[in-house]
Amino acid sequence: MTQPRLSLARITKRYPAVVANDDVSLTVQPGEIHAVLGENGAGKSTLMKIIYGAVKPDAGEMRFNGEVVNIRNPQEARRLGISMVFQHFSLFDTLSVAENVWLGLDKSLSLTEVTQRITDTAAQYGLDMDPARPVHTLGVGEMQRVEIIRALLTHPQLLILDEPTSVLTPQAVEKLFVVLRQLASEGRSIVYISHKLHEIRALCTACTVMRAGRVTGVCDPRQETNASLSQLMIGSLPPELQVREHKPGVAVLRVQDLTLKADDPFGVDLSGVSLQVRAGEVVGIAGVSGNGQRELLFALSGEDRRSAPSSIELSGQAVGQFNPDQRRSLGLHFVPEERLGRGAVPSLSLAQNLLLTRHDAVASSGMAGALGWLNLKTLHAQAARIIAKYQVKAGGPDAAARSLSGGNLQKFLVGREIEAAPKLLIVSQPTWGVDVGAAAQIRAALLALRDAGCAVLVVSEELDELLALSDRLHVMAEGRLSPALSREEAHVSRIGAWMSGLWDAPAATQEVTHAAS
Repeated sequence: MTQPRLSLARITKRYPAVVANDDVSLTVQPGEIHAVLGENGAGKSTLMKIIYGAVKPDAGEMRFNGEVVNIRNPQEARRLGISMVFQHFSLFDTLSVAENVWLGLDKSLSLTEVTQRITDTAAQYGLDMDPARPVHTLGVGEMQRVEIIRALLTHPQLLILDEPTSVLTPQAVEKLFVVLRQLASEGRSIVYISHKLHEIRALCTACTVMRAGRVTGVCDPRQETNASLSQLMIGSLPPELQVREHKPGVAVLRVQDLTLKADDPFGVDLSGVSLQVRAGEVVGIAGVSGNGQRELLFALSGEDRRSAPSSIELSGQAVGQFNPDQRRSLGLHFVPEERLGRGAVPSLSLAQNLLLTRHDAVASSGMAGALGWLNLKTLHAQAARIIAKYQVKAGGPDAAARSLSGGNLQKFLVGREIEAAPKLLIVSQPTWGVDVGAAAQIRAALLALRDAGCAVLVVSEELDELLALSDRLHVMAEGRLSPALSREEAHVSRIGAWMSGLWDAPAATQEVTHAAS
């Protein structure tokens, strides 16, 4: 038998509120693509950080290529031949793509050499990227590409990927899979974390299942079904999404010919964007990251107030130059794609994070007393209700936002905005990095909000999600927005063609219409 690339024995890691890893053992062979599967909070990310040297275990042994190792930091891990792409990106916003990649590489290389290697690697693997762009101008999907390119440039023996396809299009996922299979054929090992069961079955040759910090099973995912993997992971099948026909009401959001120059040299100009979202309907926006979604969301949320006043209307009122507070007072609530930093303050508790988007309702909600002091008991009770209702795994209302797994923080943020009773809810990447059970719960909550008469706008790169949720669907490409498609018209082949901006081309329209039929 070949010597294992990686062998973990009885790894344990405890935190004050939770045992993240409890006596975990794992073996990964050379040339193997090994999935680690589990619901949000199962301990997967903590285990990967231990392998990568970002977290120190309390007990257990780790062997790499047969040798016992004690990896003290990520630099040592990279020297050994271990690279990792995190779910939450480790990039410096003020630096360029090339500078961020350079920080993790051998300093014998010049920045010019690194820039050329980025360009070559991006072209080789179909990961479109401009090395000169500042990271703060990138969408979340583009940041994902930077992380993957940075990992590939280290030529790792073991590559750890934490939710690598969560913001990639189906076409980009297929290209990534080609790359990963090629790496495996060269004898490299890959540890692959994903909640997308069909991906694991298509790509991985082995699977370790975790639940509540412990290993509950090992299987060959190629011999399993989505249902059996789901049962191994969460102990049951996720509930089916119940989509009911619902007659929409009046338009809550109107965007008319929104044209806006990007506020940075690497952004995307918005050109003639028009759409409306009515009460009691979900409108979806599909598209590859970096095609103007970020600029559109900033304009809609009020973070960018350079729009013509009448280009954006909320309930008939021109709000193009209103700030976020003014728009929130009209019933607009927003869940951004960046959970930590924009959606939540990492160091604040969940209860304190309630105040970020609810401070205009502090008095009416009972969070403030007669003299204006915050009523912490009421604040904690409201946070506790959201935690319980949305099944958020956390150490209670006082748990810091950064202590939650990505999926659990997402459930809390979505719950926070839904419980504010919005008239219009805008959600970006609602189930990014969320397990199948939690994703079903979030999608059901969005549909329940729609059925209660709220207007819902969903921006996502998950086509299956948009097709399941949306009453109408647009595609965004190069800063333009396609005409609306009904649910019946929104075929994957047509949407895929429109992602390249082809909806205006008669030949392309005929081709995709024929393919759709």
